[in-house]
Amino acid sequence: MVFKYTKQFSISDISILEYMVTHKSWWDTVDYIAVKLIGPYFVLYPGQLDTYLEKWLASGNIWLQRCCLLYQLKRKDDIDTFRLGHIIQRLLGSKEFFINKAIGWVLREYSRTNPEWVKAFVANHELANLSRREALRLMDR
Repeated sequence: MVFKYTKQFSISDISILEYMVTHKSWWDTVDYIAVKLIGPYFVLYPGQLDTYLEKWLASGNIWLQRCCLLYQLKRKDDIDTFRLGHIIQRLLGSKEFFINKAIGWVLREYSRTNPEWVKAFVANHELANLSRREALRLMDR
């Protein structure tokens, strides 16, 4: 229901989105919030990106960190690869299944648009096995 109001977000609504992610969180709700709500929020308020992504990456909260990975998931050619690479690098070495799965998922999704970038990124970074397997899954056919 809240999805239909994304074009009406105010700048302060990031607090509500952050609350939604950090309270009674699980992967299915967090993924929806990241892709369908936080992604559009950052399109409307790109000046908020650096502040919140850095805060969430440093938070130690796996669900906020997962949002950092997934907010660009469906952006195709509009993915900021510099920012995506930075986020993944900050989370490398995580033992969290939900972080490593999200790294692989976002890379796999982007491989539909830019497989060469994904191949190069995977080749040049020490990803968890799960992340690597997920990232390359569509290219192994």
